[in-house]
Amino acid sequence: MNRIATTLTIAAAFAAGCAVTHLMQPARAASENITAQIIHTQDVSGDALGPANAGGMHSKMYVSADGATVSIQDGNVGKHMHPNANEIQYILEGTGTIWLGDKEVQVKPGDLIVIPHGTAHGGTKPDGRPLKAIAIKTPPQTPDDVKMLD
Repeated sequence: MNRIATTLTIAAAFAAGCAVTHLMQPARAASENITAQIIHTQDVSGDALGPANAGGMHSKMYVSADGATVSIQDGNVGKHMHPNANEIQYILEGTGTIWLGDKEVQVKPGDLIVIPHGTAHGGTKPDGRPLKAIAIKTPPQTPDDVKMLD
């Protein structure tokens, strides 16, 4: 009797899985929010990215899709975290030290920084020119998803 019940349960679970898979929408690119463009990152910095925020950071969003945003950031930012958004930064210009988690780390052009949500980062200490980076955030960061630290 237990074998029959187990077999029927497995068959029912398999059928339910097939039905749900059949009804789900396939993944689609969010092309309605993306514009074909070339961004000459070396040509944009400072005020060309918009006015500086209270900490002196200039930022401009170039891509906004359903699951992520892509911005260029230029300047220094205080130590903070994003409770909900993951962030990936690619350093374009500048060298210096930033906080990443509980450590200060050196960064330079060409470095890729992976920042899981909830991880302290920033507190930028440039060696000369402020850092300029491409910042990818997923999911897109909401206005209230910044918690300043220190």
